[in-house]
Amino acid sequence: MTTIAYFRIYWRFVEPEMGKYNWDMLDKAVKTAAERGQTLMLRIAPYGTAGKADDVPDWYRALVGDESSKHMMAKWRTDPENPIYIEHWTKLVREVGKRYDGNPHIELVDISIVGAWGEGEGTEKLSERTMKTLVDAYIDSFPNTLLVAQETDRRTNQYILSKRPNVGWRGDCLGDMRCVNGAKWCHMFDEYPEHIVEYGVDQVWQKAPVALEACWVMQHWKEQGWDVKYIIDQSLKWHISSFNNKSSAVPEEWQPQVSEWLKKMGYRYVLRKFTYPRVISPDEKLEFTTWWENKGVAPCYKKFPLALRLKSSDLTKTFKTDADIRNWLPGDIVYNSAVNMPLDFAPGEYELQVGILDPESGKPNLKLAIEGIQSDGWYNLGTVTVR
Repeated sequence: MTTIAYFRIYWRFVEPEMGKYNWDMLDKAVKTAAERGQTLMLRIAPYGTAGKADDVPDWYRALVGDESSKHMMAKWRTDPENPIYIEHWTKLVREVGKRYDGNPHIELVDISIVGAWGEGEGTEKLSERTMKTLVDAYIDSFPNTLLVAQETDRRTNQYILSKRPNVGWRGDCLGDMRCVNGAKWCHMFDEYPEHIVEYGVDQVWQKAPVALEACWVMQHWKEQGWDVKYIIDQSLKWHISSFNNKSSAVPEEWQPQVSEWLKKMGYRYVLRKFTYPRVISPDEKLEFTTWWENKGVAPCYKKFPLALRLKSSDLTKTFKTDADIRNWLPGDIVYNSAVNMPLDFAPGEYELQVGILDPESGKPNLKLAIEGIQSDGWYNLGTVTVR
């Protein structure tokens, strides 16, 4: 089980007729993920490589005609410099943004502008005007939803970050170690170590996620004799937040290493210390001090409220704090604050609990790496007497 699902779909299925969008399909994907307790990563790709089955929409092909004789990049199916492409692709992006931006059940949206599967092949060949127009469609259309972009080239990645510093990066070939089998180039020794730095995306993890996808699948890594420890260590160095293993199995003997990987991937908030008064009156503030440790390699990128709760058999009261866990980077975090007690709060003994809440439901939705979790997701800290 995972709390994230990934849905990639081609343009032809989202806009089967010009200006008519298959919202039912996208709505169902979002709804299905939500019903499973997941958020949805979404990419709409312009085309694939399998021929007519994943070409651009038929109506668009009729507009631009057969482009197979054009001198284009190997993984381009249509000319992105054509004003017709720019017009219709950016319109699609804007319509999707109108419908889904800010949807709490969508984890993030991939910036997909050219290339097979929307992976950005040849982005560096685009004219500056075209690149900026295609990118701007996403930046403008998703002001409230996280975005990630392939690390394609310095010009494009730097332009994206100049428009919005909190755009993450995505790599679709984690694990490719063909160099150890004699290949002259591979992602793990050439593409990622060099380009992450050269393209200036090495620090984006502080504000936005690093989403990595398996090259082939993990079983293929094992069959090729590739070093899974090296792959895992490199991903952690790059501050990975999520790994897409394409719904494939983890080789059984690698499961212990993968389990440890999961404990470090993304955020892992450990509450080390929490101090508070044992006795308080309704006219006082409940003052507290906390020491947390993020033992993961990245923060949480969503503004989930940190809250306290006082609970007795007769009364339950939740107090949201002003903590912003998006700033809780790896390492130690000290957060000291206070919450106001209602003047009419009934005297008695209360369980003091802590939780990080879903903004929509108001219920805890982020597990902490500590003991004491209750059936409703709150963590017990001790008791407080109100008198």
